[in-house]
Amino acid sequence: MKVLKLILESFKFAMNALKVNKLRTLLSLAGVTIGIFAIISVFTLVDTLEQSIKQSFDFLGTNVINVEKWPYGLGGGEYKWWEFLNRPHPDYKEYEFVRDKVENAVGVSIYAVRGNQTYKQGNNSTYYNFLLGVSYDYNEVFDVEIEEGRYFTRQEVESARPVALIGTNVAADLFPNIDPIGREFSIRGKKYTVVGVTKREGDSFIGGPSKDDACLIPYKSFIKMYYSGRRRGIGSKIALKGREDDIGLVELEAELRGIMRSKRSLKPKDKDNFALNRTEAIANAISGVFDVIGVAGWIIGGFSILVGGFGIANIMFVSVRERTNIIGIQKSLGAKNYFILFQFLFEAIFLSLIGGLVGLFLVYLITLIPMGSLEPSLSLKNMTLGLGVSALIGTASGIIPAAIAARMDPVEAIRTA
Repeated sequence: MKVLKLILESFKFAMNALKVNKLRTLLSLAGVTIGIFAIISVFTLVDTLEQSIKQSFDFLGTNVINVEKWPYGLGGGEYKWWEFLNRPHPDYKEYEFVRDKVENAVGVSIYAVRGNQTYKQGNNSTYYNFLLGVSYDYNEVFDVEIEEGRYFTRQEVESARPVALIGTNVAADLFPNIDPIGREFSIRGKKYTVVGVTKREGDSFIGGPSKDDACLIPYKSFIKMYYSGRRRGIGSKIALKGREDDIGLVELEAELRGIMRSKRSLKPKDKDNFALNRTEAIANAISGVFDVIGVAGWIIGGFSILVGGFGIANIMFVSVRERTNIIGIQKSLGAKNYFILFQFLFEAIFLSLIGGLVGLFLVYLITLIPMGSLEPSLSLKNMTLGLGVSALIGTASGIIPAAIAARMDPVEAIRTA
């Protein structure tokens, strides 16, 4: 009860400081408000940008390792492309070998991609789409959500039937105002029947590939159109989805490297002639960039918060001076030093929290401004961070004035005019 009474009394003193000296208090709190606003607004926008960019790479899958010819090259330093130029592309036999041997994957698929495709249906056509040739288990590795129709059957894929899954944009362009399921369209002069339409994904923030513009066909049908051999043509990729309990896909990567080296008859001293690319590498590279921006936000807001801290300290020194008589009376009536200390310390914290709350409210107003494909939101993490920093600044600013007040001699304090 004593602690609650102390907190309530400190809150009343803080409110009284706002009422009695409005202009002085508001100007002093402006530093905290601006500082919290600067830091949290930067973090909010950075989190939103990072999330939007990462979502733009969702088409690469999550918890996935790709066996490819070319490494991503995100580790920094010189990209030694000449060392990878003569590597063979993964092929269908290697995919079957990996699928049969691997134990630490929940799904294995082979696929190949071709961009800038034109699809035609009667007088309608659509451009700048991308075509994927996929094996039957593609949907076990990547998310393929069907909005209309169905996914491929195993027989359709294995026998290279002319069937296709199309994105919503492709469906709208080729079959406006009609049901596309069961209807035909042409790719490079060959007729394909639509068996399903994938769920709408929306535009990519960075303008990257969107599933809405994609068309999926059986892998064997794809390679009939585009030779996808080892040394020329379009390179295929083998994708493996790891288990959730395989943290960092360590077990899958080690197993997969052994399987590929065995298949390609590499000697112990031979270097890998394939790349194991992990989708998390892109996410980590993006996070690294935004970490730097976050540090810049701390620096920008830190100066404002420092000024705000000095402002709150000034308020507290003035408050101690103005209430010297009251402190003396409280101590003469038996108030302990810790009671006086916490009374002023809590007052400083409350004042700082008020400044922080105003800063958070300004950040919230920013999130209401339309920003196109960006949808910023003030997360609980950033709110907690803002209030935590405010409380820390209040503690640092109020500790010295509070200690001075707590050490006052009651007789001398009462005599002070």
